[in-house]
Amino acid sequence: MSEEVFVSPRKRGRIAVLLSGRGSNFKAIHEAAEAGRINAEVAFVFSNVDGAPGLAAARERGLETLFINPRLYPNREEYDKEVVREVRKRHVDLVCLAGYMRILTPYFCREFKNRAMNIHPALLPAFPGLHVQKKALEWGVRFSGATVHFVAEDVDMGPIILQTVVPVLQDDTEDTLADRILVEEHKIYPESVKLYFEGRLEVRGRRVAIR
Repeated sequence: MSEEVFVSPRKRGRIAVLLSGRGSNFKAIHEAAEAGRINAEVAFVFSNVDGAPGLAAARERGLETLFINPRLYPNREEYDKEVVREVRKRHVDLVCLAGYMRILTPYFCREFKNRAMNIHPALLPAFPGLHVQKKALEWGVRFSGATVHFVAEDVDMGPIILQTVVPVLQDDTEDTLADRILVEEHKIYPESVKLYFEGRLEVRGRRVAIR
């Protein structure tokens, strides 16, 4: 049986950003798109949190936003089905998770296979999940960083697109380490989206080649 291969599209695209908080990576992506560094537009910003600062920032930028209350749905899959419907209505080519603090269901992951990205503040596959700076300091690692990856059903375990390395300093706290990693996140997330719409990402199994 031949291995399944996915090649990202070379086209001007439409991006949906899903966020739950301040949306700093959303801002980095939007600013790169507005500056012409990404051949795409942010078409839609969605949140599961009504008062998310990222939603307010998107409205200030004149972008379409939407909040859907998770409490109105009987389970996570029904909620994700509604989110997928809303994203599809807007003819989105790529979904970018930017601090979206919900575990996506297998349904969502299947619907947007190779068409949804996430950024994680660690060098995956080390330290998936939450509280990653705390884990990095407790383990005494000398380097941490950030990873942009395609979304998969296993949390933070999708094919890796780009990574960046940040030294862990002797006097680092969770906050100081997180702040230095965030600076690098704002570089590699827009770059990953740029590569996607240049048709330069080729996915074979767990591996992503940059063409």
